[in-house]
Amino acid sequence: MLARRAAILAVGSELLTPTKVDTNSLAITEVLNALGIEVAAKAVVGDAPDELAAHIRMAVGRHAVVVITGGLGPTEDDLTRDVVATVMGRPLVEDPALVEQIRERFTARGLEMPESNRRQGQVPEGSRVIPNTRGSAPGLWLAHDGGVVILLPGPPSEMRPMLEGPVREWLIDHGAPAHLIRRVLRVAGRTESGVDAHVHPLYMPWAHESPSVATTILASAGVVELHLSAVTSDAEAGQALLHGKVRALQQLLGDDVVSVDGRSLSQVVGDLLRAQGATVTAAESCTGGLLTALLTDVPGSSDYVDRTAVVYSNEAKREWLGVSPALVDAHGAVSGPVARAMATGALAHSSATVAVAITGIAGPGGGTIAKPVGTVWFALAHRTASAVKAVCCRFAGDRAGVRRFAALTALDLLRRHLLGVPLTVDWRVPEAPDA
Repeated sequence: MLARRAAILAVGSELLTPTKVDTNSLAITEVLNALGIEVAAKAVVGDAPDELAAHIRMAVGRHAVVVITGGLGPTEDDLTRDVVATVMGRPLVEDPALVEQIRERFTARGLEMPESNRRQGQVPEGSRVIPNTRGSAPGLWLAHDGGVVILLPGPPSEMRPMLEGPVREWLIDHGAPAHLIRRVLRVAGRTESGVDAHVHPLYMPWAHESPSVATTILASAGVVELHLSAVTSDAEAGQALLHGKVRALQQLLGDDVVSVDGRSLSQVVGDLLRAQGATVTAAESCTGGLLTALLTDVPGSSDYVDRTAVVYSNEAKREWLGVSPALVDAHGAVSGPVARAMATGALAHSSATVAVAITGIAGPGGGTIAKPVGTVWFALAHRTASAVKAVCCRFAGDRAGVRRFAALTALDLLRRHLLGVPLTVDWRVPEAPDA
């Protein structure tokens, strides 16, 4: 049975420019993972023989499955066939039947095959040809030391049918089928290190069980993801295994778990609003509409988003929301009293059930000792509650980072409010001024 680790090489100098992106590796990873083959490495390599040879040697020496895309065309800079043949010590030989197939493709279009296309009929000795029904560059399958090197053309329209057809079938024939099962938990309100410190004792032993469960923690502004994966011979048993691990993490992390079913924070909040028959309005200052964008990214969000306002200036806060200038003078625009007044005003000027307000200092200037850059106040007002909740947080990062973090935190605070749980987040300022 093939080892469960693979490497992917995308060949082409154009992929090293700002205008071209390697998308083939995503499709390849999807197919390999479905067969229980873990992609352990990916690389993009330019059209330089020495560089390509070095990457191929390393990939073949470390991984049982190596998939290479690109560089199979008819021109002089299409070097993949030549370099693979050299690295693997196999001479290039012309396949007459293959050359004839390429010639027939041109003839069917009323064209004469250029002599340069004859290069595409040259294959490393011992290769198995992967038919290309959409182009002239054939794919190649080379068995090597118990593993396999697979060469596929670069154009996705040609590569994908070969990948999802013959390549997938041949991998199954060579003993690849297993099941790579994945689950993702999304967590909000905690830092990446905070999540890891909390769950590390739980998940560490899983790597030594049989079957083992790998755990990876990924972080972005406002949301931390826990990725669990396991390779099993039985898909149902693998799903049951990871379901148990997910339940254990949920019990440990409690209300900080946003979802375990793939839903984003925006989708979870939208589902909560819809389930409660509630609608939301927002008054945004420093985030400039980012919270609104997150809410309305979800299809069908018109069911629960009532209206929102970007009130950047103090005048806008006064004219649109009725925030008293005296309140701003006494506490500053970035303060608990002003955030509460913004939420109350937004609720009064809408038909929404709940209002969220955000006011803060995104930087790079405008901070003080008492209120440094990154200070953001949030407030939530509910039509059936007399009290208006307010929370102050401090975020690190540049202007874009603070604004993004603030918008996602506001979304999570709204989630917690709808669930009726405490508005607790790791970056909360416990004794903020103007509370």
